[in-house]
Amino acid sequence: MVAAQATNRSSSRRAGAIRARALGTRRSSAVNESPAVRRVCGCTAVTQQLYVPGPRRSDACGKIAQVNTEPMAGQHSLGVLVLAGTPIGRVADAPPRLAEELATADVVAAEDTRRLRRLTTELGVTPTGRVVSYFEGNESARTPALVDALLAGERVLLVTDAGMPSVSDPGYRLVAAAVEQGIRVTSVPGPSAVLTALAVSGLPVDRFCFEGFPPRKPGERRRVLANLRDERRTMVFFESPHRTEATLAAMAEAFGADRPAAVCRELTKTHEEVRRAGLADLATWAADGVRGEVTIVVQGASSTGVDVPTDAGSLAALVADEEATGTTRKDAIREVAQRTGVPKRVVYDAVHKPQEPSA
Repeated sequence: MVAAQATNRSSSRRAGAIRARALGTRRSSAVNESPAVRRVCGCTAVTQQLYVPGPRRSDACGKIAQVNTEPMAGQHSLGVLVLAGTPIGRVADAPPRLAEELATADVVAAEDTRRLRRLTTELGVTPTGRVVSYFEGNESARTPALVDALLAGERVLLVTDAGMPSVSDPGYRLVAAAVEQGIRVTSVPGPSAVLTALAVSGLPVDRFCFEGFPPRKPGERRRVLANLRDERRTMVFFESPHRTEATLAAMAEAFGADRPAAVCRELTKTHEEVRRAGLADLATWAADGVRGEVTIVVQGASSTGVDVPTDAGSLAALVADEEATGTTRKDAIREVAQRTGVPKRVVYDAVHKPQEPSA
């Protein structure tokens, strides 16, 4: 027994010496452990604080040696809010984790429960948790109940009809409320009409902004678009098919008839179509009627405030004009890229790569 006590005292002294060195003191006997209770991620946790009594206490106090984040008896951990991307066209594009989350979530909040039922059927999965609707009309009223479920430790999965929740879809209010309560928010990344349209548009992608749906009323739409006239970044808009013609015409009026743009229709679906032209030409095309989901991508304004053609031939001609003034080709390419808002690599290729002769 005496030998055991001596061994324990020796071990304690060594441990104290280690803690003392960590705290910048040589007196191991002056280092004590003080249990403290604090809140960690909403759960009561016990921490071990090391401190040095006396004058040095203010310097060392608060240095945490160990944190135990396991909930204490009678406490429970918070739930998790999961935002899951759903296919924007083909079900085969669904992220692999989506089926697992749908099957295991305690609560599935869906923008349209009927569409959710079709999706789960096509994925061959049956939700085991509660399924509730969560759409624009009940988003404000239903958010508190979903937050209560999260506070009770449940896993809540949020899905919308297509794409990522919160991006022109329900979700922002719930995310903001969950964050305010210290609840973890994560995602199952998936398809996005914004990024897909931007990628296939053929317009500059180095800087862009998403403007959502333009206002429905003509007057408000004109005011919003007028405020975006000088926006240098490529702009992405959503629009309904029956308003596409009017919106393109309003854009041509606000941004200029020749401003390059792309209308992306039915992305990833069987009848996918991408039309690339000036805004006025696109408005004329849309006059015959547009069907399906529509995403409009518009090139940003040039640095001069005047839209200039950005096809390869026009870019090469602009570089030649700069060179004619004595500017080096390298500087001319940089100047044209800045003036048109086109990446330097595109201008370089327009100058150095041979162009196919026009018919």
